[in-house]
Order: sequence, then structure tokens, then C-alpha cells
Amino acid sequence: MGDGALSIKAIVFDLDGTLYQEERLGEEVNRSAILYVADLKKLSPAEAEALLEETRTADGAGGTLSRAVVALGGTLQEMHRRFAADCHPEKLLKPDRRVRELLQLLSTRFRLHLYTNNNRDLSRRIMAQIRVDDLLDRVFTIEDYWIPKPDRRIIEDILAKIGCLPQETLFVGDRYRVDLAVPESMGCPVFEMKTTEELLTLADLVH
Repeated sequence: MGDGALSIKAIVFDLDGTLYQEERLGEEVNRSAILYVADLKKLSPAEAEALLEETRTADGAGGTLSRAVVALGGTLQEMHRRFAADCHPEKLLKPDRRVRELLQLLSTRFRLHLYTNNNRDLSRRIMAQIRVDDLLDRVFTIEDYWIPKPDRRIIEDILAKIGCLPQETLFVGDRYRVDLAVPESMGCPVFEMKTTEELLTLADLVH
């Protein structure tokens, strides 16, 4: 990010895979989507899984579950109703003190926001479980728009709502094509990370 970090006023974080790392929760989400597609298409879970994977692979926009389920005739509303019922962050997630301390440090200099393809209920439970819910100013979920990432119109709306220019807004996520490509194309600085250790290097933004 270099000297551009000096002009940053806000940071917009992704949630899943970014502020926490827990494959088992991702597996619960995947399983819920598979069972939804199985119900939709009258398939066995194994057949539904193969169809979902094939649909995700064919999607040129990052292969998100949301886009694949909609392409197969499902609705985001029903998929997320199932996610909220089928997924159990309370059983699977443990807070990482380092992540909370990082956000506390960053909040001394920047306004912190969240933009996730997840639903409001599950996002709230995840944020409470990893103990970052009190550190985020604005939380944007799939329920604000019912349009999954990536989508330029939503980035424009988020920037308007938080009152920042693209060059003033750092986007942080673990999937470049889903979380970061669109904001970067609009002039936002971006930070791609794959591990919590990489996320923690954002502390360098506060001197």
C-alpha cells in the first residue's frame, strides 16, 4: 500500500475467512447450500454437491455459493434462512485476542466497517463470538441489498454511506476476485490476506 496508506480514512473488512479462520464453519455453510440444492432439484446430496461445484466453477465472478445457488433456481433469502438455522458459530469459533487487539489499534486512526456476503443473523453471532462486534461502525450484509459480491453498485453505495472517497477506503479480504477486484478497479486500495498472521500486519498502518 505504500504511501497511499497516509490518505486512508476507513477500512472495510470482509468477515468469513478474514476476521476469523475456521474451516468447519465454512463446511456447515457448504453443507446447508448442498441440502438446499438437493431439495430444489430433487437430487441426492452427492449429486447436488457435484452440480453446485460445477456451477461455481463455471462462474467467472469468483465462484461464490450465492451466485451458484441463484443460478440453480434458488433464492438468496431461503438460502440464508437455512444458513442461519444450520450453522453454529457458537460451537465452532473461539475469539482470537490478537484480532481484537488489531481492530482496537486500527480504530484509533480509522473508521472500521464490515461488508459480507453473509446474512445479518449469522454475521451478528459470528462477530459476537469472535468479540469484534463493538469495534465496527457500519455492518453491510447480504440483507442490505440481496445482491452478492462482487457488485460495483454496492461498493458505490457503501462509499456513499460511510462518506469516503475510493482512495480513502481500504478493502480487506481473503478472496481477491470476490472481495477486492471491484473496489480496486474503482480506485480503492486493497489488502489480500490468507492467514490471521497476514491480517495482523495491518498494524503497520498505525505508526
